[in-house]
Amino acid sequence: MTGAQETAPQSPMTQRPGAKAHTDSGAAFVPDQSRAERLTSYDVADFPVPGGREEDWRFTPVDRLAGLFQVEPTDESRLTFEVSAPQGVEIGDAKAGDPVFGSVMRPADRASAAAWAGAEKATLVTIPNEVELSESVRITITGDRGSGQRPPRVNGHLIVDVGRFAKATVVLTHKGSAECATNVELRVGDGADLTFVTVQEWDDDAIHLAQNDALVGRDAKLKHVTVTLGGEIVRVCTNVRYSGPGGYANAIGVYFADAGQHQEHRLFVDHETPSCVSNVEYKGALQGDSAHTVWIGDVLIRATAEGTSTYELNRNLILTDGARADSVPNLEIETGEIIGAGHASATGRFDDEQLFYLESRGIPQDEARRLVVRGFFADIVNRIGVPEVQEHLMGAIDAELSLSIGPASV
Repeated sequence: MTGAQETAPQSPMTQRPGAKAHTDSGAAFVPDQSRAERLTSYDVADFPVPGGREEDWRFTPVDRLAGLFQVEPTDESRLTFEVSAPQGVEIGDAKAGDPVFGSVMRPADRASAAAWAGAEKATLVTIPNEVELSESVRITITGDRGSGQRPPRVNGHLIVDVGRFAKATVVLTHKGSAECATNVELRVGDGADLTFVTVQEWDDDAIHLAQNDALVGRDAKLKHVTVTLGGEIVRVCTNVRYSGPGGYANAIGVYFADAGQHQEHRLFVDHETPSCVSNVEYKGALQGDSAHTVWIGDVLIRATAEGTSTYELNRNLILTDGARADSVPNLEIETGEIIGAGHASATGRFDDEQLFYLESRGIPQDEARRLVVRGFFADIVNRIGVPEVQEHLMGAIDAELSLSIGPASV
């Protein structure tokens, strides 16, 4: 069965003067086709195995992903799945054939379609109409490498169904070691408010490919938060659509890549419904030889989406030599009857003026560098809205900085 297709980009990105370790080749600004024309399908056979020259895969080390392009069962024996939910939340399973299963998502690449085919069921989190949760729903997936020659294969499928005028926060955390392919469906009912946080804090040998699809209802709000700190290769694709006017989507993300890590975040916001808003903001830091991050932000404003307001922003901070950040924001606009649309992107090193200011006031250089990085992330971290996640994230950032800057002074 083949789903609807998608859409994309055509506008150059801006880069801060003096920025380094940034790819801005001509090819980066000329997508091969509109996002509206790209295939989505539930059939793995509809997607050839990527060779690395395709627009969607040209930044990705596809030669290390062969296992996740094939349909394999989940290795339940080496997987721990934990769910904690406050009263009022319904936790269950959904299987192929259930109306809710696949009602939001449309696999957009071979890895997502293989995960779809390999998952026998989905975890279904239902927040009934008009229920407002005072605590977060927490889901933790932990893979155990054990004595095996390779990490366990995991096909994850999560469905979060938020009823009309309900309000909830859901935190999905990935830990341990695994070759993980996951699909996430988020349905935000009319007038509802959902904060969804996905955390990738894998061990160094883990590989994680994910597709998150969200459908935002009339006058509904979605805050989608992506935090990537661990894993050998992590690629998270987030797609947002609207089912009624007045919808608001806020996609924010934080990532920190070390030596040898590849972290890739792709977003697609499909404005087909009038009078909706989207805001995208991702910040990342890189350190160590061959650390590589990729951020692709695609926004399509269709001819029917009059009154749209959208903006996307990506910032990358290079902490050491040998790291590379690719950043490509794209806008495709089919109507002039919009409120506004824009994007910005910059990649650079430490701000020497900030360092000089701090050091001139007696702050040691290492501590000054630490404060600059914390300040770089603080604005977006403080908007996550989940205190325990924010505290843990800043602690993890400090731990990462100790690798390049040294431990914090006491």
